[in-house]
Amino acid sequence: MTTRRLILLLGDQLDADSSALSDADAALDVVVMIEAQEESTHVRSHKIRTALFLSAMRHFAQELRERGLVVHYRGLDGCNDLSLAAGLKAAIAQLQPQEVIGVEPGDLRVRDQLQAAVPKGLPLRWRADTHFACSLPRFAQWAGESRQLRMEFFYRHMRKEHGILMEGSQPAGGQWNYDADNRRSFGKAGPKNLPQPTRFEPDRITKEVLALVANRYADHPGDLTKFHWPVNRAQALKALDDFIEHRLPLFGAHQDAMWTGMTWGWHALLSSALNLKLLNPLEVVRAAERAWRERGLELSSVEGFIRQVLGWREFMRGVYFLDMPGLKAANHFKHQRPLPGWYWSGQTRMNCMRQCIGQTLEHGYSHHIQRLMVTGMFGVLAQIEPQQLCDWYLAVYVDAVEWVELPNTAGMALFATGPRFTSKPYVASGAYIDKMSNYCKGCAYDPKRRTGDTACPMTTLYWHFLKGHETELAGNPRTALMVKNLQRIEADEMAAIEEHAQSLLANLERL
Repeated sequence: MTTRRLILLLGDQLDADSSALSDADAALDVVVMIEAQEESTHVRSHKIRTALFLSAMRHFAQELRERGLVVHYRGLDGCNDLSLAAGLKAAIAQLQPQEVIGVEPGDLRVRDQLQAAVPKGLPLRWRADTHFACSLPRFAQWAGESRQLRMEFFYRHMRKEHGILMEGSQPAGGQWNYDADNRRSFGKAGPKNLPQPTRFEPDRITKEVLALVANRYADHPGDLTKFHWPVNRAQALKALDDFIEHRLPLFGAHQDAMWTGMTWGWHALLSSALNLKLLNPLEVVRAAERAWRERGLELSSVEGFIRQVLGWREFMRGVYFLDMPGLKAANHFKHQRPLPGWYWSGQTRMNCMRQCIGQTLEHGYSHHIQRLMVTGMFGVLAQIEPQQLCDWYLAVYVDAVEWVELPNTAGMALFATGPRFTSKPYVASGAYIDKMSNYCKGCAYDPKRRTGDTACPMTTLYWHFLKGHETELAGNPRTALMVKNLQRIEADEMAAIEEHAQSLLANLERL
């Protein structure tokens, strides 16, 4: 058989409507899918993350074959390719295509490797990724026309362009953003009547993958008995319906709240299915909007969810392609400290970190505030080198793909890009965590104390951070109040805080 086109599909491109498949001819074209060792080892990938990608890929390959397409599948338990590039080279040598086509990769490391793997003279054509609500050229155009690269302005543009939560030319409810209504804590009683998300029991394909991952990546983090994520489109649609029906109504109010033992809360748990492209972002936001219009759900809940998908997710992708490769090395505060080893074990006396890291290592999941205002915020305050923490986030979360993980971590959580697309560093003392969770109860450290053996490291390092960046923060309207509070601290106490902070920074492994 003459191979006209080798259609390359990557593990996060499992889109039945992919532009790469739009004109596929089963008589002339071959779809190539590659499981590569490097994709689980270039960062120490969580077992559940690896299993999710491999299972979803194998299910998608099966669906393509059922559509009549020819699939050349290179599995780790067969071909055992060291890298995607090696797998592509082998596939080209075997199939001898006239050209190679694929959807533009969402990881520029992968794109560069694949381009280098294609022999000179053989055409390689990247097609646009039509999964997203905003194309890359359209984002670049919007960014060039905007005075500031800010998500809020982009989000409003997207709402208007796609007619989401709009009443004519005006936003539904009379305002664009209901974030102020979505920051409630649980109070002393804690969360009540927690809904449990749908679990998807492993089928034969998934069980084979779980056994493979358990054997090959035994020393990687994660508990494969906790695997429950959707691995095909039918399951992803069921997960979407489950969220819309049972958790979206109460999603908004407590979306920032944390509590010991509360792994899922009211969160959507759809990011992995979206990032694998089993779900389309516009079908997700329209399902949420439809539930608001038909069932009278709280607008603040629905808007808060839609903002995450139509706003942040699309914005992060645009920023990634706009600012790479500089984004990879960004380090606004010039932080150089190594990542403490307990990020890989959770063995720290800081209960907030122990809870969030422990949950992450067990399930491959934590919600956005646990990532931003606990594990990420500590990284800023502890002066951890940004790329080390970015690599950790890429490794341990099931929904991590570089185009979305890197700008979120480097730009938002760590402020490594400075004010490029986020307006302030997200830092706070232990008082914030005490307000938004019960983590501080029973902790070895006291969030109210700034110095001494029982002083909360978050609190001490927060004031140390403010002091070290006082001039910059005083000039930012969003952080100026923090500096005013700093200036109320007496000189003797500030000196004691600084001394204790230096001791903490020199002994991060022992916290």
